[in-house]
Parts: sequence; C-alpha cells; structure tokens
Amino acid sequence: MQGFVIKNTGNSYLVRTIEGKDILCKAKGNFRLKGIRSTSPVVIGDRVTIDTNADDAAFITAIDNRRNYIVRKASNLSKRSHILAANIDLALLCITVRFPETTTVFIDRFLVTAEAYRVPVCLVFNKIDLYNEDDLEYINALINLYENIGYACLKISVIEGKGIDKIKELIRGKITLLAGHSGVGKSSLVNVLQGNSLQKVGEISGYHNKGMHTTTFSEMIELNDGGFIIDTPGIKGFGTIDMAQSEIYHYFPEIFRFASGCKFHNCLHLNEPDCAVLKAVENHYISQSRYHSYLNILEDAKDDEKYR
Repeated sequence: MQGFVIKNTGNSYLVRTIEGKDILCKAKGNFRLKGIRSTSPVVIGDRVTIDTNADDAAFITAIDNRRNYIVRKASNLSKRSHILAANIDLALLCITVRFPETTTVFIDRFLVTAEAYRVPVCLVFNKIDLYNEDDLEYINALINLYENIGYACLKISVIEGKGIDKIKELIRGKITLLAGHSGVGKSSLVNVLQGNSLQKVGEISGYHNKGMHTTTFSEMIELNDGGFIIDTPGIKGFGTIDMAQSEIYHYFPEIFRFASGCKFHNCLHLNEPDCAVLKAVENHYISQSRYHSYLNILEDAKDDEKYR
C-alpha cells in the first residue's frame, strides 16, 4: 500500500493511505542500516510503502525519494541532523520581535536551510496587536529588508484575526510547514486556520518571556479549506548542517548576486582584496544583519569541517 506520513510519535508513524485510511505503522529496522544519519529515518510528509504481516501489524518498508525537506542540527550529538518534514510546498516561519524575540540570525539560518533544500518560505510576523510604535517600525524595516531580497512577508494578529484570510489563501491546497520558536503563536494559528482547538496553546512565561513547549511531535493536520499544515515543536536554535564554507553564500540570494564580481572565484567574503560582497556591505546594498548571519553560519561550517 502507498501513503504518506501524517504523524510521528517517536517509535511509530501514522500513515494515510491513498484510499484515505489512517494506519499506525512501525519502521523496518533496516532503514537504520542505510546510512541515514538523522534522529528518525521516517519523517512527516514522507511518501512510503507499507505492508502488513500475519498479525495485521503494519510496517513501513520503503520511502520514496524526497522532493525537499527542512533539516536542522539535532540536539542529540550522536546524530547529524533532525529532519522536521519532507515534501513541503511552503514553509511559514512565525516570527515575533517580542514575547518572545526572534533574532535575525535565527530567521536567516532558517532561510539558508530552506534555500539549500529548495523549500519556498513566507515570513509571518505575528502579535502585531501587542507591539508599540518602535516595535512596528522595526517589523516594517525587517519586511522591507526581506521583501527586497525576494521573500514573501505577512503581518498578522492571531488574536484579532488580522491577516488570517491572506494566510488561508496562501496555503490553500498545499502542504505547509509551520515553524518558529515556542510561544510565537504557531498552535494558536493552527487553531484559527482549522476553526477549532485541536492544538494546545501555552502561556508565555513572564519571567523568561519565552513560550512553553506545547507541541511535542510534528503532526500533519488536514485543513477544512484544503491542504495540510505541519505544526512542529518549538525550535530554540537552528543550526545548519553539511554545508561547506565555500557554498554558504550561495544560499544568501543578495550575497550570491554580488559574489560574481569578486576578484577570486573562491572568495569567502571575509577580508579578501577586491571583494564585491564587502563593497556591497559597505555601500548598504547588503544589510549588516544579513552579513552578520553569513559570518555566523560560516563559523559553524568551519567548526563542522574540523570534525568531518
């Protein structure tokens, strides 16, 4: 039987068959012998083949090639990566500038990973009902920055319903990944999109000004308007993996555009002579925040290469 994975509960997977039946399955042990260096050999969104044995127990026996996926460094140091989901039409990165704060480094790390694995992204700035004038001005500056690079951006308030219709229109009929820190409003957004209270909503810790984890495992939820949304556990950090230093600038579209003007083909855009990227930063064609994120990720890649 053919189907796709709609829920991961750690040791088992819920698979929806092409006939629309949901079947709880285990993964065959031999997946772990195929060099898949991740926290789980099967992820949400995987297209799979399942078989049943004489006891009617169901097993995933094959995984189709993935069209794309979102991956980050695993917190478990014995593994290389944690794949959040596969075969994604769109990723929504939910961002708040306070309650809690989402840094530009976090945003850029997510965008670099999405670029590397060919996942379209829309940046969703939530909680605009809570912000003061300075906060809103900062959000507008971020939107101006990222839209000029080429990323879609939306301002929303889940509580007041602002911008929700635009999101519904954007994700209709698609498989959409919803990502971001705990507390940015992902589960609340899922509730609004679905029209019910499927997901728990955590309160913001006043002391730490960070969200409480409310989603434990990733789950693909069918939407009433068509399509599916994948709500992922809150991500504290977003480390990039398996990227050579020489290729990281490829995943910053504006840096990539200027890099063709560098004197040296292997320029890392640090302190090399006649570097077109450094000149573009100096002349504000590339933002300081994006260049800082580039250096931050470059340092990660440098450390990774030491231990390969």
